[in-house]
Amino acid sequence: MLFNSLEFLFFLPIVVSIYFLMPPKFRWALLLLASYYFYMCWDYRYIVLIMGSTTVDYFAGIGIHRSRNKTVKKWLLAASLTANLGLLFFFKYYTFFGNNINLLFERFNLFAEVPLYDFLLPVGISFYTFQTLSYTIDIYRGKQTPEYHLGRFALFVSFFPQLVAGPIERSVNLLPQFREQFSFDYNRIRDGILLMCWGFFKKVVIADRLAEYVNKVYETPELFNGMHSALATFFFSFQIYCDFSGYSDIAIGTALIMGYRLMTNFRRPYLASSIRDFWQRWHISLSTWFRDYVYIPLGGNRVAKWRWQLNLFITFTVSGLWHGAEWTFIIWGALHGFYLIFAIWTHKQHAMFNTMFRLNNHPALLSVFQSIATFILVYISWIFFRAANTTEAFTIIANLFNWSDAGSINIFRFPVDMYISLAGIAVLLVVEILEERYQLYRKIKFTSYKSLKWITLAILIFTIIILGVWDESDFLYFQF
Repeated sequence: MLFNSLEFLFFLPIVVSIYFLMPPKFRWALLLLASYYFYMCWDYRYIVLIMGSTTVDYFAGIGIHRSRNKTVKKWLLAASLTANLGLLFFFKYYTFFGNNINLLFERFNLFAEVPLYDFLLPVGISFYTFQTLSYTIDIYRGKQTPEYHLGRFALFVSFFPQLVAGPIERSVNLLPQFREQFSFDYNRIRDGILLMCWGFFKKVVIADRLAEYVNKVYETPELFNGMHSALATFFFSFQIYCDFSGYSDIAIGTALIMGYRLMTNFRRPYLASSIRDFWQRWHISLSTWFRDYVYIPLGGNRVAKWRWQLNLFITFTVSGLWHGAEWTFIIWGALHGFYLIFAIWTHKQHAMFNTMFRLNNHPALLSVFQSIATFILVYISWIFFRAANTTEAFTIIANLFNWSDAGSINIFRFPVDMYISLAGIAVLLVVEILEERYQLYRKIKFTSYKSLKWITLAILIFTIIILGVWDESDFLYFQF
């Protein structure tokens, strides 16, 4: 079931209505059933994987907490890691590694072959796997006590607003909320709907419209020149942001309607002043997960400088692999790791440059310059993220240097979509700049002029209905 589907527009009001009508102590059961149904709308067979992961981590968490033997604790943690990462590897990475091993066998004339299978990737497996892993690891570290109520723990793993594409919640934030009793709150529900509408605007008005242009260029890059490739990559930069952050907004707004507070997943990343700042704003739930469970255990920055840089590179390369079993994703992650290491190498040169051109005396100009430079670096990396393989990625890069005449740059089926797309991006940037500088959403949320909220909501709904692309397209991060 997609958020941008007719089914969801019926599903959510029904669930919310029953939720507030039934006694609070039974609401977990309603949400658990709703979450399982929501997931089974994709493929009912894979609900077994969620139930299996839930069962393993439920008992592993209790066992780790109760045991006084460090060896037993380690074995239980290992069992949890093996079960969860084993499923993730089997369904997501087995074919990738199998293909590459077979290529090596062929290269060295070895008469051996890894058997390959064609699996359908279970939607959301990367997200709920990481969510349950953090739970058992936190218990092992003594930062979290186990949840003894199996139903509430199962709901934590499968909570439908954020089940298939995050945010990747931490148990210390979400689990306690399932014991709270939330009453019907008119203002909270309106705020949740407003946030959902902003997410729908980003998804169906901007992202899904940009997808047409991006898909045409990236599916046959050899047919297009530099203008098309450059614009398609620019459009993809906003397509993936609006698609994924739009999902997060809808998820957070949906949970807020019922009283639950999910973590912020995006914070205006294209206004970032550096790659480091970008990753403090982009997919925050994942970047902080890798920080806490990969980067810091490797030693973080509390080691020798060369090792610190290696830790950064490893963390971002693994992050790229998390996104997909393709070399393009690995290169994308490694590229961001290199960006951060290069920033460390050239820190003094940056300071000298700013001083030489007196940019420090003009903080606004410096901020704009840094944001543009950061966007360009992110823009280049998106080529590898979007391309189907490395060959197509390098074709796109080669195209960027070929600006021969290839006809009209507007290749939308309906030419007006070009202007709607550019206008949508402009609106997005204006809103985000106002949010960055003046906390626009907070001002609207807490304004004493109630009519302003209704006007904002009405404008969003009207725009979504008139300009939305309603083809029930998947959210991009469902494939991860």
